Amino acid sequence: MKKLVAAIAAVALLGSGGAAHAELVDKVAAVVNRDIIALSEVQQRAAPEMARVNDPDPRKRGEQRLQLMKTALDTLIGEKLMESEIAQLGITATEAEVDELVADVRQQNNITDPAQFEQLLLGEGLTMATYRDMMRKRILRDRLLRMKVGPQVKITEEDLKAAYTQYTRMESGDSEVHARHILVQVDAKATAEQVEAAKKRAEAIATEARRPGMDFASLARARSEGPSAADGGDLGWFKRGVMVPAFEKAAFGLPEGGVSEPVRTNFGWHVLKVEERRTVAAASYEEMRSKLEGKLLQEKTEKFLDQYVQELRQKANVDVKL
Repeated sequence: MKKLVAAIAAVALLGSGGAAHAELVDKVAAVVNRDIIALSEVQQRAAPEMARVNDPDPRKRGEQRLQLMKTALDTLIGEKLMESEIAQLGITATEAEVDELVADVRQQNNITDPAQFEQLLLGEGLTMATYRDMMRKRILRDRLLRMKVGPQVKITEEDLKAAYTQYTRMESGDSEVHARHILVQVDAKATAEQVEAAKKRAEAIATEARRPGMDFASLARARSEGPSAADGGDLGWFKRGVMVPAFEKAAFGLPEGGVSEPVRTNFGWHVLKVEERRTVAAASYEEMRSKLEGKLLQEKTEKFLDQYVQELRQKANVDVKL
């Protein structure tokens, strides 16, 4: 896969005599059999991660962005290959199944208002129609994987016991926190100036939250732009490994009653307050068995999925333009 910069430079060298061809090359990232992956598709897929690239070194920033473009293109190529297999096998999904999956996602994120969910999607650069299409493809790919990869994925009792041993080492004497947060949203396509402006708003909120007698829950209801605002920003109790790394680091690094500096995630800038902390004992093997089995199934499925996609790619005609 060539660098994006090189592809754009090559277009410029074609001159006006090859303008139509140059425009075509500039817009095509790859051809998978007879399916075209447009450069705009790659850019859209990479956009959420691109928004978080903020290395002060321009060279490193450029390298990171090129790697994100490459990863996004590889993902899209794999999806195209699987879509071709899905079509050949006649695998389908109904609107009701898509509705159910979208509802599950909303429920898992404690979002009851459909309009609020759509706003969060827009913040990630997605419309509801695009998101539903993604969910439909997810259902179809899951069915394909159950057919092609599922039979290879087996979890033994030895696998589960080894995973439980690792779990107890990590959880022994660990703690969990009850936290609240205030979110200042940042659009996926925000400029560096807009990101910085949002950070300054979050810093002002953090300062306000630290004032003596300030009720963080009331402040969250008034100032947070996240779905938990109505609940005073309440995140409930959570252990390590549940939240994204930056969020987790801030939460577990605070004392009870502590308020964090702004923390950056996909959604924007968060100001956290830890309400309570408590030590938790490791759960029994019987209690953890189902969860560990699910985790191992996911890990092994991803491993065999990579192998399956590579097999499809070797048999296909894939022409990468970037």
